[in-house]
Amino acid sequence: MTVQQPTGGPSAETQAPPDGSSRPGSAPPEEADRTAGTVDLTGLRIALAHDYLTQRGGAERVVLSLLRAFPDAVIHTTLYDPDGTFPDFRDAHIVTSPLNRIGALRHDPRLALPLLAWASSRMRIDADVVVASSSGWAHAFPTDGRRLVYCHNPARWLYQSDEYLGEAGRLSPQRLALAPLRGPLRAWDRRAAHRADRYLGNSRVVVRRIATTYGIDAGLVPPPHSIDASGPRQPVPALVDWQDGYHLIVSRLQPYKNVDQALEAFRSLPNERLVVVGHGPLADQLRAQAPANTRLLSRLSDAQLRWTYAHAVALLAPSYEDFGLTPLEAAAFGRPTLALHAGGYLDTVDPSTSGAFFEAATPEAIAQSVRTWRTHRWDPAAIERHADDFSEARFIDRIRTEVAALAGR
Repeated sequence: MTVQQPTGGPSAETQAPPDGSSRPGSAPPEEADRTAGTVDLTGLRIALAHDYLTQRGGAERVVLSLLRAFPDAVIHTTLYDPDGTFPDFRDAHIVTSPLNRIGALRHDPRLALPLLAWASSRMRIDADVVVASSSGWAHAFPTDGRRLVYCHNPARWLYQSDEYLGEAGRLSPQRLALAPLRGPLRAWDRRAAHRADRYLGNSRVVVRRIATTYGIDAGLVPPPHSIDASGPRQPVPALVDWQDGYHLIVSRLQPYKNVDQALEAFRSLPNERLVVVGHGPLADQLRAQAPANTRLLSRLSDAQLRWTYAHAVALLAPSYEDFGLTPLEAAAFGRPTLALHAGGYLDTVDPSTSGAFFEAATPEAIAQSVRTWRTHRWDPAAIERHADDFSEARFIDRIRTEVAALAGR
């Protein structure tokens, strides 16, 4: 469908979806066991909001799950890059901000940080209920309807800026531009948060951050994982000579993801292999840094990603995540995860069943985990059952139930 500017600007190009697979989602509380069909939302005008659709990550997968929960909903977002995010969005009705006309901002939304509060304040949504998938902006889109915020994390660019922008970028244009604005933007952000009718966090750590940052008591609804392990698989030409096994990272290439630390770890492990799937602002830097026993890939289709997971021996997860979605994707294929003992991985990695933890995101700690994880007897069937606890059906039902409650249904 078309992509529209709220100011009447020109339509943007859209892109074709991949193989049409969907992700299962996380296990919410007991009431989520009801089926979505028990919730009657007939006649209710529901809209979706998301910060920006410019990359392929867990938050964008959640938006796709929300779209399956509310198939007729319009998606409102500040920026939309059809070539950067999942092709599935081509079938959605997407409304963007005027900033979307600037190609450089679609390529790297961090460049737009000083402008996004202004753009968000002009994203007025006409709906009975707005479901905002937010880690900084979408919770502030104005509406006269009820507002349900699904929070991936309070604004990392305001409260964890070193992680978001990178330690090396202390004199970057983004950081310098944000410095004098941080105080006013925090006040703006907190006012927007308190306009919500209901807040949900995607993990225990995020629920705690919402309480600390905003003083809001949020509900817990873990997101779904949505790689269907039974779906079609397509070999990745760059990996056919490694299909007997490798460690795998699936991640955006941003500073806080610690991919650089993993690459350095494998420099000291010449007999091991590492595949990194992802793209982002550090792509060129990481490719230049990568040792010979590592390979970096980007923009795989879902069928290729399934093949890549299926041929991995284990997933490596070295970042400090708000939820930690990729361990569930790996678990769907019976693969264990070696994860940083922090953040959302505490919700999605079971050390007795589905993975092992290392204590620091350093090359030394990562390398030691890679050397020792095979000493445990892993049961692929038990790992797969762990993934099954996080179904998309449960996620959709819980979100629809929350919307019905807000609407008085």
